Amino acid sequence: MFATWRALALIVLGAFSVTALGKDKQPTAIVIGGGLAGLTSAYELQQKGWQVTVLEAKPNIGGRSGLATSEWVGSAKLQPSLYRYLDTFKLKAVPAPDYVRTPGYLVGGRYFTEADLLKEAPSTVEGLKRFDKSLDELAASIDDPLKPTVNHTLQTLDSISVARWLDKLALSPTARALVDQRIRARYDEPSRLSLLYLAQQARVYRGLPDTEMRAARLPGGSQLLAQALAKPLKTIKTNARVSAIVQEQDGVTVKVGPTGYKADYVVLAVPLPALTKISLTPSLSTLQVRALKDINYGWRDQILLKFKKPVWGKSRLSGEVFSDKGLGMIWVEPALKGGANLLVNLAGDNARLMQAFGDRQLVDQVLIRLDGLYPGAREQFKGSELRRFGKDSLAGGAYLAYGPGEMSLYWRLWEKPLGRVVFAGEHTDALYPGTLEGALRSGLRAATQVQDLKAGKAVAPVETAAETKPEAVAKAAPTKEEQKGFFSRLFN
Repeated sequence: MFATWRALALIVLGAFSVTALGKDKQPTAIVIGGGLAGLTSAYELQQKGWQVTVLEAKPNIGGRSGLATSEWVGSAKLQPSLYRYLDTFKLKAVPAPDYVRTPGYLVGGRYFTEADLLKEAPSTVEGLKRFDKSLDELAASIDDPLKPTVNHTLQTLDSISVARWLDKLALSPTARALVDQRIRARYDEPSRLSLLYLAQQARVYRGLPDTEMRAARLPGGSQLLAQALAKPLKTIKTNARVSAIVQEQDGVTVKVGPTGYKADYVVLAVPLPALTKISLTPSLSTLQVRALKDINYGWRDQILLKFKKPVWGKSRLSGEVFSDKGLGMIWVEPALKGGANLLVNLAGDNARLMQAFGDRQLVDQVLIRLDGLYPGAREQFKGSELRRFGKDSLAGGAYLAYGPGEMSLYWRLWEKPLGRVVFAGEHTDALYPGTLEGALRSGLRAATQVQDLKAGKAVAPVETAAETKPEAVAKAAPTKEEQKGFFSRLFN
């Protein structure tokens, strides 16, 4: 009898020890994508005791970090997550001088502040102010930027392109050219952009002075932050292009060529165009598959031109400078070894039209235009560096920029986990897409969701808009209450 009880006791103790070992097992996660969102998720999870493996398809980490040697960043009030990490890694942002905190304009080759432009072209400034006022009215109509499709009037805004709305404003030709450049540089071509998205983004930043947008420089750019996040990580594998993710009852297998990596959970922090190249089992929902094909990405080519001397003379081409001649957004960059550097951002259809051009041809086209503004630019040119997001098959463009009808269908679609897979990336952040802040915020959210899943907590479902066709949204009749608003007055 004693032997029987002893045997039973050993069985119970053995079962207990297995359970305890299982409970104490270090949780594991695979982060796919070595951009700022993925690195943030990996860093946060490792800090919580997780074993993390980062898989990056390209030879280097950093994702879509800008080409600029020093990037403009917003204030700590505007980008709290960014400054939290800058403090953590003891990275210093250098305060920007006052003259770059507001946009400048390059009209006919001459640099103007808004005050200068008012003296010589008051109709242009009137158009710029009318645009700002009209956009502010649209932004004010959105009570909660997290719920921009809450009523029919706002959904109708989603069916309208920004270009169509700008046509109604009847701006002067120069004002329209400058407004177009501002919009395409920050988002995408106005004809490809949802008016609701532009209004929602304006609502996010409403009440913050424009000077908060370019409050400081980040020496070394966002690549420096990416390296700081990556340094403490134990396992990062580059040139590791993921082909498949297979979920099982007790974990996830990630395929890279013939190699399979296993973990408890996965953070999928890649742009949507890259996600189209990964097979998922179980698969994405029908709506998510459709979103991969539909959701618009802004296009951008960054060109750093190096000159023997500043061919633009005393013009203060710094901050955000918008040109009326198709050069896009430009600014002067520090030249580390003498000479002078100019960063040119071609965006929207200006960048798309250049897709067929090789790098050298693209630089030549920009130099031709710059030489027309500043004769001698081509003779003083000595080299260039390029970052072409549109031609990158894994990026598919610069950043998310919802097109007409897309917010009504796909708003906050990527915040909900797919089983053991959690999504991250600037495109998954509802408030700050296309920014350093949005990428970092999404990485923090994804890390929290993974921990909640591990703890058995329910990850709250995100409200998503009904699968209504954009055409149907445009044709629906507004209610009497909505007819009283500014929108119906504006569009008659």
